[in-house]
Amino acid sequence: MGAILDPATTGIVVMAFVFITLAAGVHIGVSLGLGGLIGMALAISPDAALAQLASVPFATTNSFALAVIPLFVLMGSLATQARLTTELYTAAHNWLGRLHGGLAMATTLASAAFGAACGSTIVNAAVFTRIALPEMTRYGYDKRLAAGCIAASGTLASLIPPSILMVIYAIITEQSVARLLMAGLVPGLLSAAIYMSGIYVRARLNPKIAPMPDFHVSRKEKWKSLYGVWGITFLFALVIGGIYMGWFIPTYAGAIGAFGAFLIVLGKRRMSRAGMIETFRDAGITTTTIFIIVIGGILFARWLTYTGLVANISDYLLALQLAPHVYLLCFAAIYLILGMLIEPISIMVMTLPVMFPIMVGVGFDPIWLGVISIKLAEISLITPPVGLNVYVVRSASPIPLSLEDVFAGIMPFLLLDIITLALLIIFPSIVLFLPNLMM
Repeated sequence: MGAILDPATTGIVVMAFVFITLAAGVHIGVSLGLGGLIGMALAISPDAALAQLASVPFATTNSFALAVIPLFVLMGSLATQARLTTELYTAAHNWLGRLHGGLAMATTLASAAFGAACGSTIVNAAVFTRIALPEMTRYGYDKRLAAGCIAASGTLASLIPPSILMVIYAIITEQSVARLLMAGLVPGLLSAAIYMSGIYVRARLNPKIAPMPDFHVSRKEKWKSLYGVWGITFLFALVIGGIYMGWFIPTYAGAIGAFGAFLIVLGKRRMSRAGMIETFRDAGITTTTIFIIVIGGILFARWLTYTGLVANISDYLLALQLAPHVYLLCFAAIYLILGMLIEPISIMVMTLPVMFPIMVGVGFDPIWLGVISIKLAEISLITPPVGLNVYVVRSASPIPLSLEDVFAGIMPFLLLDIITLALLIIFPSIVLFLPNLMM
């Protein structure tokens, strides 16, 4: 039995199906997967759709390249079990607490450092909401500034390696995972530095939102607190240093990093049966959620590719011969609009099969484009009305906090993100410097 509808009509049916199911609350991975299967059944044949259903889920979960995702997730879960976040925040608090906006700056710095072991924006935001929000409000910080800082800083885990979004981008676009992870390091640190600079300027201009805390830490206590940072430093050097030096590929790095985090938990004597069960359970749930989205996205992408829709759309848009930055502006607009509705992994699996060939076709470097995509995904995490990190901070908050408070606090950080994005676009070498050294 062959095709039932032509590709164009099938496209209308499938997109209508996806939007209706999403509006009805169906999981994005299920919606995309079913849409792709319906599209292949209508445009190619039901047998083709069944063949893809039989092969794609196993091939995806059995992929050696994608094995890095559960390993990075497990490494972040074990780092949380070892309470590395608390020690990071204590050290940053001791060193920066006496500066204008110092506690918020400490949160940003500690969140960036934890991103080097975690790789998950959701985990990052949830953990620091419980640790840093009560501390900042206790010292008189405006809760909107505190909540906005935590929600924005949580997105740094998307860029600073190891980043799960970077791995997803690499798999979808068939790029080097190692080069992409290296490409995110300098932009991630730049984002953190711009956040901290913005916090300092705001605190100087309006001291009421970030009063100077009345506490004193001796020089000895400052240096002693750095001892607690060794765990994150060890994991970062082990994973990223090993990848950069070419000692092992990212999947092996994930395994070594997870084992290193396990040893840290043992060394700190923070292992309990209940705690480890909870850690592995959380890592399994997070990994399963990610893989459902990836499998659904691959099925959707197969439909787009097999019916020729990707090639047709790409050829049409390239034939318009617009200026490259017009295409980039459209790419950014699509990300930001979708970011108001769905989370970043879903955006990437929906858009990259179509947009990546177009963007590379007009001359953009695929590694640079990966970092720009992730930065846009970061911005979408804090963009109203459905900024995912905003809801995470609101849900995890141990103090009374409304969504309006968090969204109000996030607005200055959105402006800072736009500055960072502009710098990455104007100066591509910020992104490509480290990856080019690996060639």
